[in-house]
Amino acid sequence: METTKLLKNAATLVALIREKTPLIHHLTNYVTVNDCANIVLACGGSPIMADEINEVEEVIALASAVILNIGTLNQRTLESMLAAGKKANELGVPVILDPAGAGATTFRTDSCHLLLENVDLAVIRGNASEIKAVGGLEATTLGVDVAPEDLLSEANLASGKTIVQSLAHKFNCVVAMTGEVDLISHGKKTYALNNGHPWLAGITGTGCMCSSLIGTYSGITTNYLEAALAGVMVLSIAGEIAAEEIKAGMATFRTKLIDQVSLLEPQVLLERGKIREL
Repeated sequence: METTKLLKNAATLVALIREKTPLIHHLTNYVTVNDCANIVLACGGSPIMADEINEVEEVIALASAVILNIGTLNQRTLESMLAAGKKANELGVPVILDPAGAGATTFRTDSCHLLLENVDLAVIRGNASEIKAVGGLEATTLGVDVAPEDLLSEANLASGKTIVQSLAHKFNCVVAMTGEVDLISHGKKTYALNNGHPWLAGITGTGCMCSSLIGTYSGITTNYLEAALAGVMVLSIAGEIAAEEIKAGMATFRTKLIDQVSLLEPQVLLERGKIREL
């Protein structure tokens, strides 16, 4: 598909989300849960955070998409994620996996593999280290941050393309690897996005917020490639505008980032979106 058409379709999702207000079920971490709720509200969705196993199936029945974020995973929440993912598959609700910190510990990595074996995913979104760990590739993970040697840049896009494309085939889903350059693939084609600002890496939760945005747009379309493109571009472009507007520090940037997501018009994606097929 031509990148211009992809960009237009992503912009259409940004407008539609405010009409449809999809309910987005999160089983997520306790570090960034408030940011995830606020970013879903800002873009036009409705968040619900529920990880108690006795209620996840009822919540899934009401939801348009579900986010599984392993940032502060434990055995209880893992069991809830498995139950929620299986129920979502049964009901045709898209599931987005954020493998936060995959590769940092055996428990996290093994849990990701368990989820992948038991749940059909619509999208996996993570940084380069996390995506490599999920795929069983050699990676160096620094907690939930990408390792310097795994950083994706213009210099190693070819290897990044090979990774996301092969994992998209392997797991039959869209794979989004975010960083200085963002790579998104559904296996057949791979796209690079060059929006964003270095300050996005300076506050906690921007990766989680990106996954929440992808989940929100996945709640109103079955084209999960376009949903992933919309989610990544909205956060990146909002980050660019927020950084242009302020002279203060990172706490103000966080507030401005959420402001800009709430104010972002579809036309801005068409004007500022930098997308190309690799």
